[in-house]
Amino acid sequence: MSNAAKYTRTTVFTPRLQALLHDHRSEDVFRLDENTVGVAGSALTHQILSARPATEIERPTFKPLHGRSIPRNDALKLMQAIGSDVRAALKRPVSKTVDFSGEWPRVGHVYLRDLILGEDPYRLRFLMDRILELTPKLTWAVIAAGAASSVRLRPEASAIAKLTASASTYNDRRYAMGLYRRTAAPVCFTISTLVANALWLGSPFDKDTSNRNILYEALRLLPPSWNILRSASPEYCALDSRIGPNDDVLILPLLSHRDPAIWDDADEFRPERWDSLNPSEQPGYLPFGHTSERCWGQHMVMPLAERLLDIIRNNGLAVSPRQITADVPLAGLLGVFQVSVVRQ
Repeated sequence: MSNAAKYTRTTVFTPRLQALLHDHRSEDVFRLDENTVGVAGSALTHQILSARPATEIERPTFKPLHGRSIPRNDALKLMQAIGSDVRAALKRPVSKTVDFSGEWPRVGHVYLRDLILGEDPYRLRFLMDRILELTPKLTWAVIAAGAASSVRLRPEASAIAKLTASASTYNDRRYAMGLYRRTAAPVCFTISTLVANALWLGSPFDKDTSNRNILYEALRLLPPSWNILRSASPEYCALDSRIGPNDDVLILPLLSHRDPAIWDDADEFRPERWDSLNPSEQPGYLPFGHTSERCWGQHMVMPLAERLLDIIRNNGLAVSPRQITADVPLAGLLGVFQVSVVRQ
């Protein structure tokens, strides 16, 4: 059991998420509205996600950008570029002056932005700013302004920036800058939020508990993608009669990750459970999607998140004992925000 059991902390889900947990936990199929069926049963989830590949609209990072499709080959080049940048960042020594105290996930996000993209032009790095999450209109206004002139790079610029700078016309630069944000921002957002979730759920951690187990358990209780949408498709009606021909299907890891039929002490933060569980084979566990369409970024998320946790634990940091509640808003990326991290 985590040392966090010594403290009383309450995770406050937004009403819609709380209603899902209260009304539909342990249900395999249920109707959410006239045209949407929710699915949380692990067996049916596996069948649905195996039934057909995700369409371009259903791919979260690489769905069409301003109506322009993103071919899989282009998406692969982008992921290879940001993967190269992450590997380069992991080779750099940890600064002895880094200070991770303060408000999370903001602190972690800024650190990752500078670690991975610190040599990129300001107009590109600004696309990582969390303020742009407020509205797509603001994001595109910033991109439109930044695309007005060609992008000049230092030799040390990131690989993802070099792909962006190759665009020669205004429309191509605007598209390329949108892809820069689509590709790089989720890395920074996801890792900083995952570490914030882990800190909130379990810090201060037992010294013998591995970072990997801590992260697996944080991903269980607060999965980055709390839902996976599949548009209406004839394959789904054949799998379960409760799914109609015009029904969209909302797969809900938020619920399957807390199903008491699958997990002992389903609501408890117990990283030691992963000593005997394989995350790749565990039924109902979908922190990075299904085996048929696994998130391409998972191999970047875990090493960087472990690095951040190492720094935090080595420096004796944990959630402030004075903070007893943290909110989980309704957003695409599930996580707590405004978590105060202090030296113990």
